[in-house]
Amino acid sequence: MDSKILSISRYQVLSGSALKLIACLSMLADHLSKCYLCRFAWFRETWFTVLGRSVSAQELMMGFGRFAFPLFVFLLVIGFENTRNRTRYGISLFILALLSELPFNLMLGGALHFPVQNVIFTLLLGYLAMWSLSALKNCPVLSFAALIALFMVSKYLKADYGAAGFIFILLVYGLRREKILRCIAAPFLLASKMKVMLALMLTLLYNGQRGFIKTPFLKYCFYAFYPVHMLVVYWLSRS
Repeated sequence: MDSKILSISRYQVLSGSALKLIACLSMLADHLSKCYLCRFAWFRETWFTVLGRSVSAQELMMGFGRFAFPLFVFLLVIGFENTRNRTRYGISLFILALLSELPFNLMLGGALHFPVQNVIFTLLLGYLAMWSLSALKNCPVLSFAALIALFMVSKYLKADYGAAGFIFILLVYGLRREKILRCIAAPFLLASKMKVMLALMLTLLYNGQRGFIKTPFLKYCFYAFYPVHMLVVYWLSRS
C-alpha cells in the first residue's frame, strides 16, 4: 500500500490558530447551552434519533462544548514548549485568571462569588507543573514535591475540572511525543471520555504552524475572548 496514504502528515491541516478558534467556539457553545439556551423548550426538544436515542440541540452543543478543555490543554503544552519567555507567559495566564474570575462567577452563579474557580487557574497550575518538571528534571525529589504542592493548591482553590484536570494536563504533557497514546490514555481522566477523545484526535491534525494569530493585537483578542464572552452570556441570561 502506498506509504503516502498511511502517512498522517498529509492530513495535518490545522494550525495552532485553527485549533484555538475551534476551542473558543466549543467553549462558547458550552456556556451558551448551559447558561442561556437551556431556558428554551425548542432547544431541549428532540431534533433527530440515532440508534434509538433522541438527540437534541442541547446535547449537540454541550457535546461540542467538551472539546474546549482538551484543546486548550494541548495548546498550553505547545505554548509552553515554544514560548521564548516562560515567565511572561505564566504572568499572562495569572492576570487572565484574575480578570476572568468575576465574569466566571456572574455567568455561572449570577453573583460575585462562586465556589469553583475559573479554568484559567487550572491551566496556570498545570503550566507551573510543567515548568517544575522541566526546570527540576535533574532533581526528582524537588520536582515531585513541587507537583504535590501544586496539586494541593488546585484542590484548595477548587479550580475548574479539579484534580482530574490538573493530572490531565500533566498526562498530555508527558505524552506530547506519543500522539496516538495521548488520544487513548488521557480521556480516561475526564468525564465524557469519547468527546474528549474526539477532541484530542483533532490534535493529530496539528501541522506545527502558528497560523493566522501572529500579531499582538490578535493574540490579546483571543485572551480577552474568555472573560468577555462570559460577560455577554451573563447579560443574555439576565435579559
